[in-house]
Amino acid sequence: MESRPEVLVVGAGIMGLCTAFALRAQGARVRVVDAVAAPNPHASSVDHHRLIRHSYGAQHGYMRMVDDAYLAWSRIFAALGEAPYVETGVLALDEGVGTWLPESRAAMRAHGLAVEDLPAPALPARFPWMSDARVVDAFFCARGGVLLARRIVELLAARIAPGIARVREVHDGAVTLEDGTRLSADMIVVAAGPWAPRLLPGIAPRVTASRQIIVRLAPPPALAEAWARAPMLLDLSELGGFYMVPPVAGTPIKIGDHSFSRQGDANDPREASAAEAEAILDLARHRIPGLEHYTPLGAMACYYDVEPREEFVVDMLSPRSIVMSGFSGHGFKFGSVLGQAVANAIINPALRAALPDWAAGRISPPPGLLESAA
Repeated sequence: MESRPEVLVVGAGIMGLCTAFALRAQGARVRVVDAVAAPNPHASSVDHHRLIRHSYGAQHGYMRMVDDAYLAWSRIFAALGEAPYVETGVLALDEGVGTWLPESRAAMRAHGLAVEDLPAPALPARFPWMSDARVVDAFFCARGGVLLARRIVELLAARIAPGIARVREVHDGAVTLEDGTRLSADMIVVAAGPWAPRLLPGIAPRVTASRQIIVRLAPPPALAEAWARAPMLLDLSELGGFYMVPPVAGTPIKIGDHSFSRQGDANDPREASAAEAEAILDLARHRIPGLEHYTPLGAMACYYDVEPREEFVVDMLSPRSIVMSGFSGHGFKFGSVLGQAVANAIINPALRAALPDWAAGRISPPPGLLESAA
C-alpha cells in the first residue's frame, strides 16, 4: 500500500469520524459516507451525552483503555479548539447482588485511582436527590464525566464533511451503493453501528442490533441546585440496573437501563412507547424519590450493536477491509482511541494482527498502535 493510502469509511458516527480524523492527520486520503447527513439523529453515537469512567468490574483491559481514551480525546479537542466534556465524578451503588462494584473498586485502586467508600446512610445528605434504600455498598471516584456526544459529532463532521450515500454491499476494497455505483479504495472501514450486520452478514452471528430506551427529565426547582452538582450514577450489577446522566451544560437528566433487549431493527422508528418509558422510570423510582414530580422531557429508542460479552469487534474482514462494531452502550468513550488505533493499523500493516485482541480488552496495545501523528 502506498504511503498515502486512500481509505473509504462507511459510517459517520463517532467511530468512523474519529478514524477518518486520525487518518487525515497522517496524510491519508479519506472519504466518509453515510446514508444520512451527520449528525444522524438515529445513530448510536448521537445524543446529548455519553459517559466516560474507569469502573469496569473485572474487565481490566477496558479500565486501562480509559486512560488512553482520555489522552486521545485531549488531542482531538485541542485540534478542534473546543472541549465538549464535563467532569462530574462517578457515584457507583450496589445492593449486594453482584460483584461488579467491588471488582471495579479493587481494580481502580490497584490502577492508582482515588476511590472514596461511602456508607449508605450518608448518601442522601451528600446527594439530596437520592435515597439510600437497599444500598449495601457505594463509592465515589472524582475522575469521570460526560462527553457531550452530539457536539463532538458535529465538530468532527464539520472537519470531515462526510458524503451521503446508501451502501448496499461491502466487498474487499470496494462498496456497492444502492444505485449500483461502485466505490473502491485501498482500504474500507465499516463503522456502521447497528446496521453493520446488514452490510456484513459474516458478523451477524457475533453482533446483534438492540433496541434501548432512554428517558429525559428536568428536576423540580427545589432540587435544581443539587442536581447541578450531581455525579453520574451507576446503579448496576450483573443482573442489570440503570445509569443516570446528570443535567450538565444545559442538557436534561437522562436515565437508561443496563440490560440489552437484543431485539428490533435499526431501521425501526425511534419513538418510545409510554410503556417502554415507564419501565425505565420504574428502575429508578427507588433511587430517586418523588420521581413523579420531575418534568418529563421525552423518551426515545436508540439502537446499539451488541456483542454477547460486550467486547468490541475490530477486525480485518479481508486484506482490504476492517470492521468496527459491537460497541453496545459503552463504545463512545473509546471512539477517540479506537479511531487512532485503526488509523495506525491502516498505515502500518504490522499492527493489524493485534487489533482484535486489544479492542476486546484482552491485551495491552503493542508499540505504535496508539501513537498520534500530532
